Amino acid sequence: MDNILMNQKALVTIQEWDPFHIGADNYDTESADVVAALQSIDDPSKLAKLIQTIYEHSFELWIPFEECVSISYKLIAIKFEAKCIV
Repeated sequence: MDNILMNQKALVTIQEWDPFHIGADNYDTESADVVAALQSIDDPSKLAKLIQTIYEHSFELWIPFEECVSISYKLIAIKFEAKCIV
């Protein structure tokens, strides 16, 4: 899987997450920020904290860290799957 496909898959995954139940099409900026961060972060806890911060900054609502960890593991899995496919 090349980087473009990985980014697309990660983008769909983060957009479908919909942590505030307002519709998946309402997270474009936040989703793009998370996918950009995914390029340089391999640790699920660090990615989760960043996800929590990004969404809290945009929506002024707090997401429990456990929910952020759950989505971060999915995103990290997509990233490592992309690295493993030759």
